[in-house]
Amino acid sequence: MGKDKTKEKGANKKSEKKLKNKNYLKKLASLHAELVKLQEWVKAKGIKICIVLEGRDGAGKGGVIKAITERVSPRVFRVVALPAPTEREKTQMYSQRYIRHFPAGGEVVIFDRSWYNRAGVERVMGFCTEEQAKGFLKVLPAFEKLMVDSGIILLKYWLEVNPEEQTRRLEGRIDDGRKIWKLSPMDLESYNRWDEYTRARDEMFAATDTPWAPWYVARSDDKRRARLNIIAHLLSKVKYKKVSRDKVKLPKRKTGKKYKAANYPFKFIPETY
Repeated sequence: MGKDKTKEKGANKKSEKKLKNKNYLKKLASLHAELVKLQEWVKAKGIKICIVLEGRDGAGKGGVIKAITERVSPRVFRVVALPAPTEREKTQMYSQRYIRHFPAGGEVVIFDRSWYNRAGVERVMGFCTEEQAKGFLKVLPAFEKLMVDSGIILLKYWLEVNPEEQTRRLEGRIDDGRKIWKLSPMDLESYNRWDEYTRARDEMFAATDTPWAPWYVARSDDKRRARLNIIAHLLSKVKYKKVSRDKVKLPKRKTGKKYKAANYPFKFIPETY
C-alpha cells in the first residue's frame, strides 16, 4: 500500500514539474513524424476519424489543435470551429449543423468545441432550457453509436485545468495583443460560473461516457505535457502502419537555358526585417 502511495506522489511531482521547451520540441517533432504516417495511412485506407476537444475557457484546446495540425495536410486534417448558430440553424435539428462536417473516408476532423456545447456553455449560460439539455444528453449515446457503427473512429477529449491556472491564462490575454481576441464577453461571464460548469461536466460524463464513445481526460495545467499526451494517446487509438512510397530524388535542373527571365520591374515588398 505504501509503495502505491510513493508511486502516486512521484507521478504528481512529475506532473507538477513543467516540461522544458527544448525537450518539448524534441518530443513533439517525433510525434509529428508519427502523425504524418497516420495521415498517409488514413488516406490510403479511407479511414474516418472524428476528434472532439472540450474544456473550460483557457484549458488549452487551441494549442492542442495547433500541435496536432502543425505538420500535416489541411486537406486531411480539417478543423471545425463553428460560430453561434444562425436563425435558420436554430430551427433545425440540433445536431444537423455538425453532421455536415463529419469526416468522409481519408479525413480527420477536429471539432474545437462540438455538439457538446449544449451540455456545457448553452446549459450553463441559459441558451437552452434544462429540458432541452437533458433531452440532448438522453439521446446522445445512441447518436454517437450511429457514428461509430458507420465506421467513424470517435475520440472525445476533455482538457482539465485548475481554477488558478485558468485565471492566470485569462488574465494573460487582457494585455496581450496576440490573445485579446480570445477573451470575449462570454468568457468573462462564464468565468464566474466554475461550479455550474463543473456540475454540467459531471452530468455530461455520467450520461455520455459510453463503451463505444468514452471520454478521455487530459490534465492541461502544463500545456506542453497536455499536447504531447493527447497526440500520443490519439496515435495509440488508431492502428496504422507506414505506407510504403518510392524514394524521392530531385532531378538535375537546367536554369537559364530554355528560357531567359524577362527584365520585369517587380514590386518587391520592403525588407523591414
